[in-house]
Amino acid sequence: MTPPPERMTPPSERTMTASSRAGGRDQDHDQDRSRVRRFSLAERWIHRTTALLLGVCVFSAGCLYLPQLAELVGRRALVVTVHEWSGILTPLPALLGLASRAFRADLTRLNRFGPHDRRWLRAALRRDRRRQERPAGKFNAGQKLYAGYIAGAVMVMAGTGLLMWFTGLAPLVWRTSATFVHDWLALAIGLVLIGHIGKAFADPEARRGMRTGRVERAWAARQHPLWRPDEDAADGHRDAGRDIGDHERHVR
Repeated sequence: MTPPPERMTPPSERTMTASSRAGGRDQDHDQDRSRVRRFSLAERWIHRTTALLLGVCVFSAGCLYLPQLAELVGRRALVVTVHEWSGILTPLPALLGLASRAFRADLTRLNRFGPHDRRWLRAALRRDRRRQERPAGKFNAGQKLYAGYIAGAVMVMAGTGLLMWFTGLAPLVWRTSATFVHDWLALAIGLVLIGHIGKAFADPEARRGMRTGRVERAWAARQHPLWRPDEDAADGHRDAGRDIGDHERHVR
């Protein structure tokens, strides 16, 4: 038998197919141009694992101190073990993340506090939401203060927790003081975390940036006007302090 002839695609259909493919590529290109990279894959995983460990630590602490949760979960010895190890491991993702160039560059940005940050804080205290009164680089002043607070608090909690865990490391008066600091600082961390989560839920684009690594260019220009994402993409480690210099030139 003679096989049936192959169906020939009409020229009009071929033209439409080529046009649709070109249109799809142009649309993807436009979407890529409208979004900028904010966080690397390593930074996103550091954030996720730190959040998971800190969340487990806070929840297990609640099970140890709140009778309602303690009765619901039970097995106090297991909860104590989970709390101890999650607390000790919480700094580990950030320490391992020091191998990431992008993470080190962002740590440098978080550790620098410039004139525009003080202006941002004054506007925040006055509840002044005008965009020109809240200049910010890649991270605003509130994010810098939060990052510094959490980093210091985690280290203090780990140190006081070790004194409580290994009772032979220090005399009784040290362990008593460590318990006092540990308990009250845990409460303060819980309150700050609630505020951080509330801020995240109020800004879907910021959450998308932490989830996918990319944000809308318009959002970046609106919320972080001193940040230069294109220059960061070219060389993210070249000048982590560029934000401060940009603001000083803008003021002049």
